[in-house]
Amino acid sequence: MFQIKELKKGFLTSLWFVFLTFPMIVIKADPIERTIEWRWHNALYMAIGVFSIYLIVKFIQQKKDNRTESSSNDGKGSFIHKILQNPKQRAGLVSGLAIVAIVFPYIFSTYQTNVMTTALMYVVLGLGLNIVVGLAGLLDLGFVAFYAVGAYSYALLNYHFGLTFWQVLPLGGIFAAIFGILLGFPVLRLRGDYLAIVTLGFGEIIRLVLENWGDFSQGPSGISNIARPGFFGVELSLESSIIYTYYLMILFVIVTIFVVNRLQDSRMGRAWIALREDEIACQAMGIDKRKTKLVAFSLGAFWAGIVGVMFAAKTTFINPASFTFLESAIILSIVVLGGMGSIVGVILGAFILILMPEYLRALSEYRMLAFGAILVCMMVFRPQGLISNIRRTYRFEKK
Repeated sequence: MFQIKELKKGFLTSLWFVFLTFPMIVIKADPIERTIEWRWHNALYMAIGVFSIYLIVKFIQQKKDNRTESSSNDGKGSFIHKILQNPKQRAGLVSGLAIVAIVFPYIFSTYQTNVMTTALMYVVLGLGLNIVVGLAGLLDLGFVAFYAVGAYSYALLNYHFGLTFWQVLPLGGIFAAIFGILLGFPVLRLRGDYLAIVTLGFGEIIRLVLENWGDFSQGPSGISNIARPGFFGVELSLESSIIYTYYLMILFVIVTIFVVNRLQDSRMGRAWIALREDEIACQAMGIDKRKTKLVAFSLGAFWAGIVGVMFAAKTTFINPASFTFLESAIILSIVVLGGMGSIVGVILGAFILILMPEYLRALSEYRMLAFGAILVCMMVFRPQGLISNIRRTYRFEKK
């Protein structure tokens, strides 16, 4: 059933996981008694667990590889794709999700609603970065800079000029889009690692400027007492405001999905995909490479700016510590984990990466260990993401 090579690889993988987790699962120090307890049985459990999981995954992969090529390439894709391609099943799924989204704040606590609002914000951020990375193939590690531009646009305009949330919302997106164009011009000729380094530097420059230019951004102390989103001048309590923000994010997610889906099917979307697949062939076919890249950067930055405005309104306080490189890494992980170029995959990836650490708090010290192990396993055993994007095929039929 399994070759000796696979068993050996599984054994080495289990040993590697034991080595990585050795200080946390084997060594237990008691600072009061100044003693060390060696829990070797935990290392054995870890090795057996990883080895078993490896064999199960390999077994599933072998069953998948043994299917005929016609059944694997019938254009239907995964189980999720089959549901989405069936109008009745798709309508039922969308209706069920809509009902759950509407009644969610009235079933769960305010805390759970607040957490779900944060997850929805990362859905929009992931869909925005998906335009740049998933569709256009431009590796952007400074995406959090546009997020910060949107947040500080609302915070500063509200603090100095008293502008409301709805007045600043489009302005935050426009300001972030302008910064996206400013970033796009210097990096038009860069690709791969070089592009990643430049965008990473851009993100750090924005954060350091906000942190050190105290007269402009209030420095590390940040800006507080930012006004929450208004509702036709009605005064909302804290609980009502959280629910109202949640429904606003539901609306933003729906609009973002619609716009990104339409962009993906448009002429510009096909140009982005061509740019991602082969930049030289794309330019040879007459596509303006400069315009295509700039539009990708500006549109992705626009959605980040919109979410930045919402973030500032939701938390009512921002400072540069909220916009570190870790935020860019999480958003990029959402895109890669969900499936580059896949809208449904990005949505699923955002919910997993944002909600899973929150609901694994009961595991205490093992929470981030489990989180990292799941990410490693995903990248090793399913590098295309949870729901990969299906390459479109066109068939000519004779009439």
